[in-house]
Amino acid sequence: MSESAAVGIGSAPPAYLDAASSEPLHPAARESLLAALDAGYADPRRLHHPARNARLLLDNARAVVAECLQVGPEEVTFTASGTEAVHRGLLGLAAGATGARGPVVLPEVEHAAVRHAAEWWSRWGSRSRAPEEGQPMLVGVDQLGRVDIAALAEAVRAGQPAAVAVQSANHEVGTLQPVEEAAALARDSGAGLFVDACASMGRLPLPRGWDALAGSAHKWGGPAGVGILLVRRGARWATPFPDDDRADHRAVGYENVPAALAAAAALQAVVAEREETGRRQHAMIDRIRSAAAAIDDVDVVGDPDLRLPHLATFSVLYVNGEQLVTELDRRGFSVASGSACTASTLEPSHVLAAMGALTHGNVRVSLTREATDAQVEAFCAVLPDVVAELRR
Repeated sequence: MSESAAVGIGSAPPAYLDAASSEPLHPAARESLLAALDAGYADPRRLHHPARNARLLLDNARAVVAECLQVGPEEVTFTASGTEAVHRGLLGLAAGATGARGPVVLPEVEHAAVRHAAEWWSRWGSRSRAPEEGQPMLVGVDQLGRVDIAALAEAVRAGQPAAVAVQSANHEVGTLQPVEEAAALARDSGAGLFVDACASMGRLPLPRGWDALAGSAHKWGGPAGVGILLVRRGARWATPFPDDDRADHRAVGYENVPAALAAAAALQAVVAEREETGRRQHAMIDRIRSAAAAIDDVDVVGDPDLRLPHLATFSVLYVNGEQLVTELDRRGFSVASGSACTASTLEPSHVLAAMGALTHGNVRVSLTREATDAQVEAFCAVLPDVVAELRR
């Protein structure tokens, strides 16, 4: 096979189509990171001049994030990862709940970080049952991956939950969730609502009604190792882990000041451009969904309209997902397969299983901010040939 054939059409460049796993570092983040490495090394809790400089950088990063997300600076905490933000946000609401509270209620399609935190709470944190009996209450979803709001209401009424968790948008199929309806149910039950917004933060405005919410900087072009935890002013939140002596009681340890500033710079840049970027990506994803649907025995999953703008997922009958990823990679297209959070274990996607969709032979395509029409057309052109070749 010639080099040009290996990448699709003509001289179309190789395409990184796995932005949902991690977006390439934004130029604004790189510039801020390099500058802050020389100015933000000191402990921002100290009183000397270098420490005050670091504190100014950290406060500036917090203020920028707050402005981008339309929250108060005091509601913003930087964590060491999106996973830590998820764990602290959800478990903090459960720990802060009043009275004898039971398990966490959550849809079946939540990210593994949320599911694991809910399981941990049921086993070790719930005050209404023995550890060996503890299980979170999982709620079903429809064929598009959207939570059944009636079933969620029933679970909230029956479970006296310590917290309710509903993601803003599904990380594997892109479907937007009814967060505001879930917030009303949680509020009526007296439970706090946790929202995992790692997949959507920066790409879409935040939903309303949450008590705690988490994001992850590398998903929008910030550096890896920076999470964003938002805790609404007045929310019943208590630290679920041992206290730290830092000033922000919601975090633990020494903040990575340069990385926090870089994350804030990237967020500011992508929020400023997200309407135009979202329109462009939505149209390109429509093209990918149509091209996949045109192939026999291919199931395109997720809501076609109420979804993340940059993500498409489809399942191919009679083809192994890892083989699809390998062959597409050989031709210059980097995509994902399997469960978005456990692909390295080769386990079937719990999201697709909950939707009743085909769990093997699935591919997730997610566009970076720099994805081009030429790359998308090249991918759409090569996909039928790859599928046919593997089926043969």
